[in-house]
Amino acid sequence: MALTDTTGGQAVEPAPIEKPQGYWSGVGARLVRDPLTMICAGVVLALILAAVFAPLLGLADPYKGSMIARLKPLGTEGHILGTDEQGRDMLARLIYGGRLTLFIGLMPVVLAFFIGSALGITAGYVGGLTNTIIMRTVDVFFAFPSVLLAIAISGALGAGIVNSLVSLTIVFIPPITRVAEAVTSGVRALDYIDAARATGANAWTVIRVHVIGNVLSPIFVYATSLTSVCMILAAGLSFLGIGVRPPEPEWGLMLNTLRSAIYVNPWLSALPGVMIFITSLCLNLLSDGLRSAMNVRD
Repeated sequence: MALTDTTGGQAVEPAPIEKPQGYWSGVGARLVRDPLTMICAGVVLALILAAVFAPLLGLADPYKGSMIARLKPLGTEGHILGTDEQGRDMLARLIYGGRLTLFIGLMPVVLAFFIGSALGITAGYVGGLTNTIIMRTVDVFFAFPSVLLAIAISGALGAGIVNSLVSLTIVFIPPITRVAEAVTSGVRALDYIDAARATGANAWTVIRVHVIGNVLSPIFVYATSLTSVCMILAAGLSFLGIGVRPPEPEWGLMLNTLRSAIYVNPWLSALPGVMIFITSLCLNLLSDGLRSAMNVRD
């Protein structure tokens, strides 16, 4: 509605009311203003897209080798990154290998996020005997270093993609559960939770409406910090021979098979390790940027 100016008699439009910025809009704006985080996000996105659309890139067959083309150096015609110990194109194997490496590096954290969040929120909200049973079981897994636990579980289950996923998921459930339980215990003691209970809301309604929305952000940020660790552990299992099986292209397995060529063609042998280093570094820096954007204290 237009207002009338009593001095001049002209209509004056009221100033528009600015809509307050939402939480996730603010997080996105802060991420965009962080150049390092955006560069790392671009690198990770490029690796994911290259791995997903690898068949459309016109690459050589990553499984087809040639004994007369073994260990060709970088820059060889038709093999820009050379060939491995069986004459297979290294560029194709690195890109196709990103599929398994990223999948085994990210999927266990995703699974552990959902399972660990459910266990931790349940333990933190219910408390009592339920909390004791869940958290003491989690403490048993904390008695072992994550690397040794992953090796022990993978060694017991045997090599294979599924077994690697299972072992790494089991490794990352305990830390996520502990974080979820600690955050939920803090939220449960707040006044608005008591107010929700006083209105007659049952436990599931309180958790779904009032608890989950306030605890998922810190749990999610912590889970993202585990992705780089998970990818390195997955590559380590394959390097030790208890992860992905040959002839599948996977960066950790490629490091293992190229060990014998380190004195003949060291640059070629280092390529899978360089890919692991760049990807894990970008994931780690991306997690730091996300944590800085989400954990804002005004």
